[in-house]
Amino acid sequence: MDYATPVTTSANTAVSASTFLIISMFWLAIVIFFVVCMWRIFTKAGKPGWASIVPVYNYIVMLEIVGRPIWWIILFFIPLVNIVISIIVFLDFAASYGKSTLFGVLGLIFFPYIGIPMLAFGSAKYVGPAALGGLVSATPPTSTAPPVAPSAPSAPTAPTPPPAV
Repeated sequence: MDYATPVTTSANTAVSASTFLIISMFWLAIVIFFVVCMWRIFTKAGKPGWASIVPVYNYIVMLEIVGRPIWWIILFFIPLVNIVISIIVFLDFAASYGKSTLFGVLGLIFFPYIGIPMLAFGSAKYVGPAALGGLVSATPPTSTAPPVAPSAPSAPTAPTPPPAV
């Protein structure tokens, strides 16, 4: 018997195929979960959810959400520059949803598998583009009181005489 020739059995093939299938199904479940997360995050910002699954366009919409210029999309294609730009956009992304810089660093850069679902399913609300200083609000003011018209200045009154003694 020649021991140099590997022996392949149908059992080895079945184990390999089932292992590949299980890993593939697990990976697909993770991908679908994060598609749902990004869809919810985009809709919280008033953008279409489907934009989160379109390659390159999702970065354009993300730049709109954080208030950065659209031409920054070019910077995502430059090696090493794209790392710096991604960090800036993630920090702005956290601030656009009212989260701190610490959340941006820990939750979106180092542990995105925790931070992204927190933005999607948590209490985070879109507060406006962080790069613009949060000047634009996603929600209109909730005050229902009618505006008050400015009042006319009152007429000057005559001085009162001093009291008699």
